[in-house]
Amino acid sequence: MNHPNGTATAILGGGCFWCTEAVFDQVEGVLRVEPGYCGGRTDHPTYQQVCGGDTGHAEVVRVTFDPSVVSYRELLEIFFATHDPTTPDRQGNDVGTQYRSVIFPADESQLHDAAAVMAELADAFPAPIVTKIEMPAPFWPAEAVHVDFFANHPEQPYCQVVVAPKVAKFRAKFAAKLKKR
Repeated sequence: MNHPNGTATAILGGGCFWCTEAVFDQVEGVLRVEPGYCGGRTDHPTYQQVCGGDTGHAEVVRVTFDPSVVSYRELLEIFFATHDPTTPDRQGNDVGTQYRSVIFPADESQLHDAAAVMAELADAFPAPIVTKIEMPAPFWPAEAVHVDFFANHPEQPYCQVVVAPKVAKFRAKFAAKLKKR
């Protein structure tokens, strides 16, 4: 979705939102990354409700970005390179519909780009891509404890074992896309 100030947003779910937030926070041109929930049946869901698997929501991030610096297609390429889009309702040991690989395109252009990038990457994986493209849906921000979780808790075992390797993979593969610090 394009905004009047020249920014755009993308909503992507690649399993645990701690991982996807940690990756996209480092992308040049990304202005804000918000963990949250999308695609379910409950208004204002809580983490506990979503983890229970009964609301239909996916853990997602809402990425606000400057399309003159990083394109939506580039964000999708990073998205597909930093999670497993071939396992339905699962990322590693995280299992359930809340961990599905999913894209919520904001408009026809994003829908077209999502389908095109998935087709272009189809042969890059050992199994078929099962990422879902779902209709735009309300985004519900996650609780404050989840914001910047990896940055605030790098010593946490899940962060060390699961998040850190995904961030390292991003940094190695997309060095040219890293924010200048």
